Amino acid sequence: MAQTLTRKSSHSGVVKQFSVFAENKVGRLHDVVSLLAGKDVHVLALCLVDTTDSTIIRLVVDYPEAAAPLLAEHGFSHSLAEVLAVEIDTEARLRFVTAALVQAEINIHYIYPFLMRPNGKTGLVLRLEDAELAAEVLKRNQITVLTQNDLAR
Repeated sequence: MAQTLTRKSSHSGVVKQFSVFAENKVGRLHDVVSLLAGKDVHVLALCLVDTTDSTIIRLVVDYPEAAAPLLAEHGFSHSLAEVLAVEIDTEARLRFVTAALVQAEINIHYIYPFLMRPNGKTGLVLRLEDAELAAEVLKRNQITVLTQNDLAR
């Protein structure tokens, strides 16, 4: 456990999202979650997209630099993407996030909520057309944009 307390994320400016490509069969999500939990890597946000033959498990973890080699070592094909993460304190704040993005004409490719965050705060993961511009727009609208370091425990 001491290792968890001392390691810091090397990605301070963005949030990394894993897209894990898995067979669409019973237990694959459990395999991924158990693998990460066994090494004290916490899944903070999760979204699944399935097709007939395969599933894409999108997830944000507290320590992506620890998760990447674990996934590769255990044969989970995956990719990394930079996403935007924002903090919201009520569901009503969702409207402020979407309104700010509409005003700036920034397209949302997909969005999903955090399962949990440190200190019990909630948030959203957004994959956007222009994440850099979106971050600026959201900050100007007093919406807290999170970094990977904000997610580390």
